[in-house]
Amino acid sequence: MEDLTLTAPAHWACVDVMSDLHLQASEPATAAAWEQHLLSTPADAVFILGDLFEVWVGDDVLSDPAHPAGFEAACVKALRSAALHRSIFFLHGNRDFLIGPAFAKAASLSLLADPTLLEFGGKRWLLSHGDALCLDDTDYQHFRAEVRSATWQQAFLAQPLADRKAMARSLREQSQARQRSALRYADLHHGATLDWLAQHRASVLIHGHTHRPGDHALGPGSSRMVLSDWDLNATPPRAEVLRLRLPDGKQSGAAVQLQRIGVGAAA
Repeated sequence: MEDLTLTAPAHWACVDVMSDLHLQASEPATAAAWEQHLLSTPADAVFILGDLFEVWVGDDVLSDPAHPAGFEAACVKALRSAALHRSIFFLHGNRDFLIGPAFAKAASLSLLADPTLLEFGGKRWLLSHGDALCLDDTDYQHFRAEVRSATWQQAFLAQPLADRKAMARSLREQSQARQRSALRYADLHHGATLDWLAQHRASVLIHGHTHRPGDHALGPGSSRMVLSDWDLNATPPRAEVLRLRLPDGKQSGAAVQLQRIGVGAAA
């Protein structure tokens, strides 16, 4: 993974940030809107803050001849094509934390730590998926600690791909049941969020995970910006990018302009 701090090159004038696309073969409209934006955006860099995929059971899904990965391969192709024109960065979410170096190499993207500090436009932006700060959901935090451990991941990835896919189907069914019951993710812990910002000397946290897009003042000079999840089949459709743009096209100290941009049918 890259270092914790990423300093934007001098030529960057526009950055797109997105998360929670939950790409899957059964949702082609969302995947198509994502690919179209990825290939046409004027951004110099695109940051994907986790949950790019609904589930990811290991990078070998791209290379096992017994289990064709047509959808995943198409997503990799889109990322690789976009990377010819702009930098692509990814940090893990709670659905795709098993994305590894093989995927990153195939997709021509850079893996980032969570959190990562982005220095852009004379300002320090803290980027995270967001789930690590949902401290009130203690059951989830225990689960997260377990599945992020090297021991658990090695044991899981040692299982046959077919078994891992079956487990993923079970997890999807649980997720769908959660959505039907209107259960929601816990929100970020206020104090822990302020601590993160202070530790990194940042004023803004940009994150996803909760599927509650909006802007929140945390105190004097501190705020967090929550990204939208993507679902082009929802009513109304949801698909939004947060764009950071320098008005004069140069990192000259001018205030960064922030814009939420609807994508595809959500535009």
